[in-house]
Amino acid sequence: MSARHESEGRRPFTRLAALAGAGILALGLVACSSTGGRPQGSADGGGGGTVDTPRLTVAMITHEVPGDSFWDLIRKGAEAAARKDNIELRYSNDPEAPAQANLVQSAIDSGVDGIAVTLAKPDAMAPAVKAALDKGIPVVAFNSGFDNWKSMGVQQYFGQDEKLAGISAGEKLTADGAKKVVCVIQEQGQASLESRCAGVRQGFKGASEILNVNSKDMPSVEATITAKLQQDPSIDHVVALGAPIALTAVQSAGNAGSTAKIVTFDTNAALVDAIKGGQVQWAVDQQPYLQGYLAIDSLWLYLNNKNLIGGGQATLTGPSFIDPSNIDAVAELAKAGTR
Repeated sequence: MSARHESEGRRPFTRLAALAGAGILALGLVACSSTGGRPQGSADGGGGGTVDTPRLTVAMITHEVPGDSFWDLIRKGAEAAARKDNIELRYSNDPEAPAQANLVQSAIDSGVDGIAVTLAKPDAMAPAVKAALDKGIPVVAFNSGFDNWKSMGVQQYFGQDEKLAGISAGEKLTADGAKKVVCVIQEQGQASLESRCAGVRQGFKGASEILNVNSKDMPSVEATITAKLQQDPSIDHVVALGAPIALTAVQSAGNAGSTAKIVTFDTNAALVDAIKGGQVQWAVDQQPYLQGYLAIDSLWLYLNNKNLIGGGQATLTGPSFIDPSNIDAVAELAKAGTR
C-alpha cells in the first residue's frame, strides 16, 4: 500500500474523532439553544426531542434514480435530523445532472437557508453550487463528489472515499480467492461509480473487466450480465455497484447457469435478505442513513453556531463490510428502514 493510501486508510479514525466531538456539541446545543434550550415535544426517530432554535428551511437535492431504495435510507436519515433540528426539509431529485442543477437554482430562488447536494456529475453541478455560495447560502455535499467538493468551495462532505472503498473491496476479493471479476457500472461517466471500479481493479490481484449497463432499463441489465457470464465461464465474481444491480445479477447468474458469486456496494432491505440467504456474499456499506442525517444536522450546526465538521477534510461514513458475520444485527435495523 502506498503512502497515499496509508494516509487515506487512517482518515476514518480522524473523521470519527471529529464526528464524535460534533455529536457531543450537537447534544449540547439541543439541551441549550439560543432561545432557552428546552427540547419540546418528541421527534419521531429524530433523537428524543425537537430543538427550539428558529425554524430553518434546507433543500436536499440528489441524483436519485427512481426505484433505487438506497435513497430511501438517505432520505430517512435526513428527515430524522430535520425533525430534531426544527428544519423544514425540501427534498428533490433528478438523475440527470442538468436537471439536478436546475433544482439547486430553484432552491436558491426560493430563499432556502442551506443546501445539501450530491455531486455525481461535478462539472455540471459546479455553476449551480457557485450560485448558491455567491448568495451566501451554505452548501454541504454528501454521497458523491469526494474528489471535487473542496475545489468547488463546498463547506463539508459526508460519504466515503470511493477509490479507497474499491481498493478495500478488491483486497477482500483477493482474500476470498477470486480469480476473475467483472465490475458492473450502471451509469457510464458517473464519477463515484467509475472510482469504485478503478479501486477494485487496483486492489484485486486477479483479472478484472468493466461491464457497462443501463440502470434505467433493468431487463437489459439482466440480459447483458447473463450474456457476459455465458460468454466467459471463467468469471467467478460479479461486483455490482448498487443493490438493485446485485439482485439482478443473482438472477443473471441463474439464467446463465454460472457459479459466479455476487458481491456489491450499498444495501437495501432486499439486499440484506439476500446476504442472509447466501445469494449475495457481502456488501460494502457507506451508511446512507448516516450521510443523510449528517448532511442536514451539519447545516443546523453551522447556521446556529458556525460549526464545521471534519477539519476541512471529508467526514468518512465508510467503507465497512456487511457479511454473514454481522448480518443478523444489520437485518433487524434494515427492517426498521435505517440500514
